[in-house]
Amino acid sequence: MNLKNDKSKDSNLPEMTEGVSLITGDPKRAVIKLSGPLIVAMVLSSMYNLVDAIWVSGLGGNALAAVGFVTPLFMILIGLSNGIGAGATSAISRCIGANDKKGVNNTAVHTIIITIIVSLILTLGLEVFLQPLLFFLGAVNTIDLALDYGRIVFAGTILTIFTGAAYGILRSEGDTKRTMHAMILSAVINIILDPILIYVAGLGIAGAAWATIVSQALVSGVILYWFFKKKDTYVTLSRESFSPDFKVVKSILGVGLPASVEFLVMSSVVAILNGLLVTVAGTDAVAVYSAGWRVVMMAIIPIIAVGTAVVAVAGVSYGARNTENLFITHNYSIKVGMAVALITSTLTYFFADYISMIFAYSPETAYLAPIIAAFLQVMCVFYIFVPPGVMSGSIFQGMGKGINSLILTVLRQFVFVAVFAYILAIFFGWGQQGVWWGIVAGNTTGSIVAFTWARLYIKRLK
Repeated sequence: MNLKNDKSKDSNLPEMTEGVSLITGDPKRAVIKLSGPLIVAMVLSSMYNLVDAIWVSGLGGNALAAVGFVTPLFMILIGLSNGIGAGATSAISRCIGANDKKGVNNTAVHTIIITIIVSLILTLGLEVFLQPLLFFLGAVNTIDLALDYGRIVFAGTILTIFTGAAYGILRSEGDTKRTMHAMILSAVINIILDPILIYVAGLGIAGAAWATIVSQALVSGVILYWFFKKKDTYVTLSRESFSPDFKVVKSILGVGLPASVEFLVMSSVVAILNGLLVTVAGTDAVAVYSAGWRVVMMAIIPIIAVGTAVVAVAGVSYGARNTENLFITHNYSIKVGMAVALITSTLTYFFADYISMIFAYSPETAYLAPIIAAFLQVMCVFYIFVPPGVMSGSIFQGMGKGINSLILTVLRQFVFVAVFAYILAIFFGWGQQGVWWGIVAGNTTGSIVAFTWARLYIKRLK
């Protein structure tokens, strides 16, 4: 479908932007072109999480574990942020595919309103119930440090959720370059502020939290400038564009809520794994997992970036009722993801010892280095089976089938990962290594199920 030559549905339809032209063209080219900026941005964004851990580890194992106990709750925020962003990407890109410009703008405004409402509710809830939640997650010996970090981070809930939602709006129109610029800016500011606030200003673990808040606030300002001052995006955010419509809310939340719940599920499984690790190996095992998992997440960022691009490309294809492009997008994105996974897996395996040393630069954490290295080498197997699951879930999200993606995540995390981890760690007595191999076995099984379901679903559409 050529939106540029078809303006019959909306006389105010502007000239297509480069991004919209891209996502309505060749799906293979769109996946590659959209993924590039997202990979750069997400790697740098993940790097600041890694840098956070590096600087915090200098405060000792308890500080690192405290961040690990807050992580499941923070993942809920990230999940809502990314979920609303995914919902916006899916809903808006489907409007673009259907050549509905009014729907594009109205969906974008609805996204912002939903973001504000959700942020206010969560900020109040987290600030009031943070301490009992942390006790429930097992942060008994590190509760003071965890509270120092968590209360500050969760005070900026609206910034966390807004940036994710705004990135989703930009991605929906194929504008991943601007998303990249914003994410890079956030990461660089955070990386610069971490050592200054933690050590120079003497704020300790609270300094890491303040670095996150300040970076998000500055980036939010830049995004607002793009939308309301510069006004050169395909999407238009204005009062005139807004027309309350429950169907639009349903279109966004039909993907956004299940995608958010997916992160809640993953967060819950992290809490379960933390509990298993404390049971079989103590608090140090949580510190190892917390530090090592940051490296793992950075290693699979390119795969997640490709999956994020797939949501927009699949959304446009589904909106235009082009099932052949859906099949091409699914098949090609998995091939790209597998190629990337082989590279990152090989690099991680051979450099695991060196990578682990970045968490062992202080005498307080030096003893963790060989265990972190062992964890990373096990996770190399995990990388290989990530792409089929990620791309299949993204295809469902792009089509607006958020529940399908959620079901796959629940199966992978609760039914497979958590169960395998328990069996290997407790029943077979493998200890913390049982938890590690449970992650590998659970993800592998879940990815096979996801790929099979997505492929059958697309064939049925064709």
